[in-house]
Amino acid sequence: EVQLVESGGGLVQAGGSLRLSCAASGFTLHGYAIAWFRQVPGKELEGVSCSSINDETIYYEDSVKGRFGISRNNANNTMYLQMNSLKPEDTAVYRCAAVVTRLCTAQNMAVMAQVRGPGVWGQGSQVTVSS
Repeated sequence: EVQLVESGGGLVQAGGSLRLSCAASGFTLHGYAIAWFRQVPGKELEGVSCSSINDETIYYEDSVKGRFGISRNNANNTMYLQMNSLKPEDTAVYRCAAVVTRLCTAQNMAVMAQVRGPGVWGQGSQVTVSS
């Protein structure tokens, strides 16, 4: 079965760190760009970060630049989002995705968020940051 299984969410105090993991099965991440999105109830899905197929270009949403880091480990077929200096406004459900896109840009992230694709999406992981 082709799927992405997320782990690592939870509750953390402001200023703390969390690392989200997303393990791929049934396919290899190596052939995809990887991306993370987040959604707050009542708001649209938002692109957080993206790394192109060869990790040559990386996109971060402005509010997370310098605090979040996207990465992948091809050996264990897993992608990660390291989140540092967390703020209450980072509270959201975070979803990983292995996406078919040539460029990781704000515009492409917005389109992928709107259509929920193309690619493989994780189930979502709650991250709650307390003040």
